[in-house]
Amino acid sequence: MTSTKLNIFLAITFLSAVSFFAQSERSLNNKGVKLYAEKKYPEAEVNFRKGLEKNPESFRGHFNLGDALYKQGRYDEAIQQYKNALGLTKDKVERAKTFHNIGNAFLKSNKLQESIGAYKNSLKLDPNDFDTKYNLSYALNKLKQQQNQNNKNNKDQNKGNNEDQNQNQQNQNQQNQNQQQKQDQSKNQQENQYQQNQQQAKNQISKEEAERILDALKNDEAQIQKQLRRNKGRPVKTDKDW
Repeated sequence: MTSTKLNIFLAITFLSAVSFFAQSERSLNNKGVKLYAEKKYPEAEVNFRKGLEKNPESFRGHFNLGDALYKQGRYDEAIQQYKNALGLTKDKVERAKTFHNIGNAFLKSNKLQESIGAYKNSLKLDPNDFDTKYNLSYALNKLKQQQNQNNKNNKDQNKGNNEDQNQNQQNQNQQNQNQQQKQDQSKNQQENQYQQNQQQAKNQISKEEAERILDALKNDEAQIQKQLRRNKGRPVKTDKDW
């Protein structure tokens, strides 16, 4: 990807009646351009700002200040200066170069949609600019890769969520199964206890019944013995009379 275009606009010819005010602005801008070329971007920024204090409506001043800020990694500030420059020119070439640099600043900030929009605006004004075409293609490919990665991450996340849900469901099923087993065991224990109680009751009834029968037999035997004693004192009848 190309860096910002070093579109430092230098005045070549001047009117004969240039004022000291204009010369001061030019001098500051030229000094800023020299420092920029020497990669002394903070110092260049200072001179471009001083030039803008002399002439706030300078397209070149805002554009060059945007470049100095861009080189310092201050992309949001650079974009603002480029936008200021756009409002100060109707020239197609100047506007195309400005949109190109806006696209670069957005790209550096990983704001891909915004960078793509800026490159498209640049190409509408200058359809044959190779650097802008290249940067647009780069931004589109990067956006596609980002979207694919996001889709993959979403799938992985959904897969992980599904696995967690399945694990939770398995855990819940196991808990339900364990609980059911405990309930079945408790039920079996209750049934066994009931059967034991029933058997004990039967055994108890049988014992009581046996004792009752034994008592009855004892009573019957006593009655029989008593009856026999009574009969022993009576004369025995015979079939013949004497």
